[in-house]
This record gives sequence, C-alpha cells and structure tokens, in this order.
Amino acid sequence: MLDVTRLRVLVAVARYGSVTGAARALNYAQPSVSHHLARLESETGTKLIQRAGRGIRLTDAGRLLAERAAEVIGRLDAAENELAAYTGLRAGRLRLAAFPSALGTMVPSAAGHLRGSNPGVDLRLTEAEPPEALRMLRAGYVDVALVFRHSPEAVATGDGASDDSDVDLAEGLRERLLLDEPIHLVTSAREPPDDVPDLAQYAKHRWIAGCDRCRAHLLARCAQAGFSPKIAFTTDDYVAVQALVAAELGVSTLPALCLRAARHPGVRSVPLPGTRRYVYAVRYGDPPDPPAITQLMDALQAAGEPPPQ
Repeated sequence: MLDVTRLRVLVAVARYGSVTGAARALNYAQPSVSHHLARLESETGTKLIQRAGRGIRLTDAGRLLAERAAEVIGRLDAAENELAAYTGLRAGRLRLAAFPSALGTMVPSAAGHLRGSNPGVDLRLTEAEPPEALRMLRAGYVDVALVFRHSPEAVATGDGASDDSDVDLAEGLRERLLLDEPIHLVTSAREPPDDVPDLAQYAKHRWIAGCDRCRAHLLARCAQAGFSPKIAFTTDDYVAVQALVAAELGVSTLPALCLRAARHPGVRSVPLPGTRRYVYAVRYGDPPDPPAITQLMDALQAAGEPPPQ
C-alpha cells in the first residue's frame, strides 16, 4: 500500500517544481524530502523523478502518480474537514468554485442570504471555469462547483431526477439545475435594431469569441446558419467583449448572466432563438449533504432566478 505521507511529498514536488520548494511548503528538511521520494520509488518499483540540470523533474510515471495522488489527498482532506465539522471541532466552512459571470451575479446574492440565515458559516470562493471547477470538486478542494453547458443533457447519463431536482451523474457527481438562460446576440447600439436576429445576416461581420467552450458553441451555431465566423478577438472577459462591441470592432454572443453582471450602455442585445445556457450546482459523493451545503444549494437556487423586469 502506498504511504500517504510520501504521496504528499510527491504532490508537493510536482506543484513547486523542486525538492527545495516542496521542503519549504511541507516544512521538511530537504534530505527528508529526498528520502521520501526514494522510498516511494522503491515501493512502486518505478522511476518517478529524474535529474534535469541542477534540479529534478518528474517522469511520465511520476506525473501520472502525482495527479492521482492529488485527487486522493484532496478527498482525504475533505473527509477530515467534514468529520471535524460534524463533531464540532471546526465551525462550518464551505468552499465554492464558480465561473466569472456567476461570481458577478448569483454568488454574492446567495452568499448574502446564507450569511443572514447562518452567520456561522465561513464561505470561501474560487474563480474557475467549469472543467477546472469539476477537477477541484473531485479532488476535494471545494464542496460545490458551479458549472454551465449549452445542452440540458448530462455529460454522463444517470438515473434521472430525484424529488429535489437533482440529477445523479457517473463518478459520484450530483448536480442540480439552477438556471436556464438565453444566449444573446450582442451588437453595437448603432447597429439597426433586429428583434428576431438571424445569424446569417452577420456572416461578414468580425466576431468576438469567449472561452474554449463558448467559442465551440459559437462556431456550431454559425455553422448551422451556413457560415464560418471571422473571429477577430478572443477574451473570457465579458466586460471587454461589450467594450469591443460598443467600439464597433465586432459582434458577439453572451449569456444573460454576463449582461446581468455588467452592461455597457453602447451595446444592444437580443436573445437568439433556440439557444440556451444551463447553469448547475454540482456536489461530489453520496447524499445526504451536510446541512450547510443544503442551505448553500437552496440559496444559489433562489439567486438564479432572473430579477423582475
């Protein structure tokens, strides 16, 4: 059986890139780090590190083991934290990872509601796009991940919906739909108004694309409209997207949450027919959830409702 302490050392070496960095982070002596690495190689029968100039680097086997070890250690730390919370050794601490437009809209509202109903909860926030948020969730670094996708279908099929509108996913992930929002075509306010936009009309325009997943969705929608967009700018910053559009440097698409978070006075937005974005809160592990997580989920659900017009 692999020793957890030695796995922690390997993860630290992978994270900090040197024995010195790992020793400093773990508060170990450098010879102790080297000793643990040597013992881990002996236990596995595999070369995990190799010399690189005056330093070291992980072999392919070392990187593979370090990635898996980070997940295992994260789950162990999460189990320790949850047990401490249940036994009263630590006040409730919640860790949430969310993408930028959710952090600018839903999350502050939910955090305020949670503080009012449960002042003892310590909510900590991390900005992360969906793939990274799910990796953090599986590794135990966060308790809830806010993610989005452009289809209501789960990536992995499950057993269907339960009474509280959760969907059971493969790999121990459980998600709840928080928001079903329109995608808007965003153009300069000086463009002629278009109440029912037709993307084909913008085939000759320059386009501004977002993150990889949003860019892929844009390309798919434009392909359905019969053209390949000329992408002039790429940025994840929805404020920058609107500023570029207002300056007539291109057109773009943005979900409703981005426009809720910040809206440039120089843009016009119209919902695109037949295209939506779905926002989910995801947890890891079997139910029931700790009470504080349930409260956070309910607060996020309420915060996902669009404000009255």
